[in-house]
Amino acid sequence: MKVKVLTQEGKETGREIELADSIFGIEPNDHAVWLSVRQHQAALHQGTHKSKERWEISRTTKKAFRQKGTGGARRGDMKSPLVRGGARVFGPKPHSYDFKINKKVKDIAKKSAFAYKAKESNIIVVDNLNMSAPKTKDFISILKNLNVADVRSLILISEANQNVFLSSRNIPKTSVIEATQAGIFEVMNAKKIVMTELAVKELEANLSNN
Repeated sequence: MKVKVLTQEGKETGREIELADSIFGIEPNDHAVWLSVRQHQAALHQGTHKSKERWEISRTTKKAFRQKGTGGARRGDMKSPLVRGGARVFGPKPHSYDFKINKKVKDIAKKSAFAYKAKESNIIVVDNLNMSAPKTKDFISILKNLNVADVRSLILISEANQNVFLSSRNIPKTSVIEATQAGIFEVMNAKKIVMTELAVKELEANLSNN
């Protein structure tokens, strides 16, 4: 499919770029996308929850009441789970929620994510993004020129550009990432995707080899 190439001022250059059908034109795989996003979110889950077991509690081992005659069961010391402040039975333990998925599934998911954006006409290609100095005001002007200032947008560039990164980091709905580093969650979470021409080529080269 072909997409018009714009300048960072939002004007047409009179050129078009051909997006690879092997990436942007495939039939999206919903299950692969769901699985990859779920794996990303699971990896972010800290899993630090924990309750104390019997051996971790410091309480008196003195016999609470006499052996017979109280009408109560002989339930042991004050560390017992039956006592308020005692241990917890089968309580949570720290563990990782992360799980592995096949690399091929990840690649299909990422291609599917870009295919969705292309299908919905939510991909914008610019010839380049140039900033002489880090200035948030100037970067917001670029976003307004491209009509993506008020929506969640993902800006994909070909290489680390310190001025662009610094100018965008205080804008809540905008993220700037190198094209080859973009993950499935960032792509699916964005409403609009803005890519430079070089970023398109690098992305296609990266995904075509997988």
